[in-house]
Amino acid sequence: MTEMTETSPSWLSPEELESTRARMPILYVDAVPVRVDDAGVVTHVGLLLRIGSDGTVSRALVSGRVLHQERVRDALMRHLEKDLGPVALPRIPASPQPFTIAEYFPTPGVTPYHDPRQHAVSLAYVVPVAGDCRPRQDALDLVWFTPQEAASPLVQQEMSGGHGVLLRQALAHVGCLP
Repeated sequence: MTEMTETSPSWLSPEELESTRARMPILYVDAVPVRVDDAGVVTHVGLLLRIGSDGTVSRALVSGRVLHQERVRDALMRHLEKDLGPVALPRIPASPQPFTIAEYFPTPGVTPYHDPRQHAVSLAYVVPVAGDCRPRQDALDLVWFTPQEAASPLVQQEMSGGHGVLLRQALAHVGCLP
C-alpha cells in the first residue's frame, strides 16, 4: 500500500480541530480593510455581511485562523484574498505589527470578544486595500462605510462577537475617533 501525502491546506481534520479547540487557544488574524487617500488618511472601512452558523446575518471583519507553518503576513493575505477577492490589492508591510490583540472566549463576558466555539487569540490589523474588492466564500456582501458611519450605533449593533469593539479600536488607532 502506498502512503498518501496530505495536500489539504488545513493542518487539522475537522474532528481534530474541534478536539484542539476544546483544549487550547487557537491563533487567528482579524483585518479591518480600509481605503486611504493620498495622504494616508482612512476614508472608508470595508465591512463584510455574513450569515452565521446560527442563521443570523451580521457585519464582520476579515478574520481567520493562522495555519501551522504559516507566517502571520501570509495568513493575512490568504484571508483578505479569500474574503475580498484576488484583486483587492492589500498593502501589508513586510513586517506587520498588530494594533491590538483580541482574546475571544467561549464564555460570554470574560472579554468583549466572544466565540462560542473556542478560546482564540487574534492579532488585529488595519490593512489598506487599493484594488477592486468583491466578496467571496461565505461573505454575502462588502459595504464601504465612512469611519463615522462605521462607528455609529446602527452599524455597531449589526456586528457580533466583539467585532464592533475591535472596529472602534481600529478607528481610534488610525485617528478616526477621539
